[in-house]
Amino acid sequence: MNIDKNTIYKVADLARIEIKAEEVDDLTVDMNKILTFMEKLNELDTTDVKPLIYMNPGLNVWREDVAKQEISVADGLKNAALHNEAYFFVPKILEK
Repeated sequence: MNIDKNTIYKVADLARIEIKAEEVDDLTVDMNKILTFMEKLNELDTTDVKPLIYMNPGLNVWREDVAKQEISVADGLKNAALHNEAYFFVPKILEK
């Protein structure tokens, strides 16, 4: 597949980017190089290659979901601008 000026303008329109007229020739050459490279990749035999899901083989490390009292209520409310004995007071953001 060859990319021409009309295709460059169409892709730019779809991507909602502005392209100057003097950039079109360079973009045409660059896009054609990219497509040539992709065609070379399509020639590779990948029948025995497993699909890659993640780049790293890391596994999830699950921990037990246990509620802990890491900080006391009084310590948690120390820096609050407005509060009572147990709760933060915040401005109302939703109106009926």
